[in-house]
Amino acid sequence: MFLNLLFGSPAIAVAWLVAILLTLTIHEFSHALVGKLRGDKTAEYEGRLTLNPMAHLDPTGFILLLLFGFGWAKPVPYNPYNLKDPKWDSVKIALAGPFSNLLMAIIAGVAFQGLVGGGVIEPTNLLAAFLFLTILLNLFLMLFNIIPVHPLDGSKLFFALFDHPKYQELRAFVATRGPQILFVAVLVSAFTSLNIFFFISEPAFAICDALIGGSCNGYFASIFSSF
Repeated sequence: MFLNLLFGSPAIAVAWLVAILLTLTIHEFSHALVGKLRGDKTAEYEGRLTLNPMAHLDPTGFILLLLFGFGWAKPVPYNPYNLKDPKWDSVKIALAGPFSNLLMAIIAGVAFQGLVGGGVIEPTNLLAAFLFLTILLNLFLMLFNIIPVHPLDGSKLFFALFDHPKYQELRAFVATRGPQILFVAVLVSAFTSLNIFFFISEPAFAICDALIGGSCNGYFASIFSSF
């Protein structure tokens, strides 16, 4: 994906790279920050309470992200025994990442409407493209991460809600089969034209439409033909 952009639209490739580094960094930093606020300094001691992208990048995950559009950052560690309320503080730490993505998408959307909608810059301006990509990347990352499957952030909320013994079989299925199903879905999405993650892409573009006050699908097509 990134290589195709680099050779076809190098300016967009740089904007995409900066947007993804910013998105991943703030996502992981948010996990670390909430962990500290809830009483655990594990992430801080391991150098993860930082906005330095290099502290959060996983080399393999980042390379796969550049090549295929799917990847991961280094998970932020925490010790539940240091938390004030281990069960629900773990959920807060997990959901801090997706929540930060929502905030970033909203901020980028406000900036986009102010600059592009206000006529300050042209829609084909590189800054406009960067803001647009930031919106989309954050929405996709947010919606993907709330899937209730380990190791995604949504799994913490799922296991907290379904912690009663009567849900033991459901929990076991999600814990063991969930990651396998997710892995197959990612492979199918990466190597075929099937839109397996339509339940992510459709809401993401719908929210994006509202944030920019127009058609994100249309703008997506236009910026790639303009650079």
